[in-house]
Amino acid sequence: MCVSLHLCVLLAVCSLSVSASSSYGERGSDLGLQLFMRVVRDKPLENVVMSPHGVASVLGMLLPGAHGDTRRQILTGLKYKKTGPYKMLRKLHKALTTKSNADIVTIANALFPSEGFSMKEDFLTANRENFLCDSQTIDYSDPEKAAETINEWVKNSTKGHIPTLVQPDMFDPVLTRLVAVNSIYFKGLWKSRFQAQNTKPRSFTAGDGKSYKVPMMSQLSVFSYGQASTPEGLKYTVIELPYHGNSMSMFIALPSEEATPLSAILPHISTATVQSWTKQLTPRRMRFLMPKFTAEEELDLQAPLTAMGIKNIFSQSKADFRHLSSESVYVSNALQKAKIEVNEDGTKASAATTAILHARSSPPWMAVDRPFLFLIRHNPTGTILFAGQINKP
Repeated sequence: MCVSLHLCVLLAVCSLSVSASSSYGERGSDLGLQLFMRVVRDKPLENVVMSPHGVASVLGMLLPGAHGDTRRQILTGLKYKKTGPYKMLRKLHKALTTKSNADIVTIANALFPSEGFSMKEDFLTANRENFLCDSQTIDYSDPEKAAETINEWVKNSTKGHIPTLVQPDMFDPVLTRLVAVNSIYFKGLWKSRFQAQNTKPRSFTAGDGKSYKVPMMSQLSVFSYGQASTPEGLKYTVIELPYHGNSMSMFIALPSEEATPLSAILPHISTATVQSWTKQLTPRRMRFLMPKFTAEEELDLQAPLTAMGIKNIFSQSKADFRHLSSESVYVSNALQKAKIEVNEDGTKASAATTAILHARSSPPWMAVDRPFLFLIRHNPTGTILFAGQINKP
């Protein structure tokens, strides 16, 4: 009998890499960015936020249990080597959760098996060693209590930022065997903070073409800034906002021409693109204006992952998780909930073609006053913890 293995994802921060070859952080982030691009293609005029690293983390947690085509699809999607990526994933997790990041990033992973469900020791060991994964048994015959327990764990691990992730109706009282959860909480303070008294209502032209007054933050400082081009020759502006501690940055990108929609530049963005930005942006003293914003999103990951070739995990007849349990299981739900808040102090968040850059004389000021892309990146590893598009702050 096939039983349902529930997978729930919660994502949150964005990171950046400066190495020449793609790191494991970048490979996983690329899968997440591709998934992000599929989502925004269907929501061109909406605010969207998600965590590429969160998607890669949950797939990475399931990988030790997968076999055959099921395993190959995950490895191919993540661009991981067949021999197993665990040594590199362990190093990546260690780099992201290093003591210097302790006040900025909290990453927590957990497995919630049903009472009596036996998981194979190698699977548990791989998750414990590579993802520092907690494990807690749950009685899914009481879906309300099960949801309450998991949501309490999520709430605590995101410092209250995401109070609920799962609903009782996601669980089958008889068939649910396991819920795998990854949670990322990010709170970054800007290296150069905005002063609240400089925040004023200013016009922002939303994705629908209408103009709205929004609280626009402003500061005169030195920012890494430049112009890039897509292969089709569309120019866009990139600016880097470092967080305190220098290991994390937010990158903002928006079309240089007001007539060019944000959707026109998005397909071009990958971790390689971001890598090229870091090498060619130049410091400029300027007055920079950007809106305060909050965005929240709940995404069903099954359709975009299936479209990207990771489909067997969702099939009752084809899912092969023989290294996870002797029971036949498949993934019945894959979802992610992400939230981001950006204000004068910094960012709270929970929940990747090379670019050709052009030199340009420094503008006296730059205003992010129309739809834009943001990425939050861990600079040492190139991991994208968060990606989002803002059409209307």
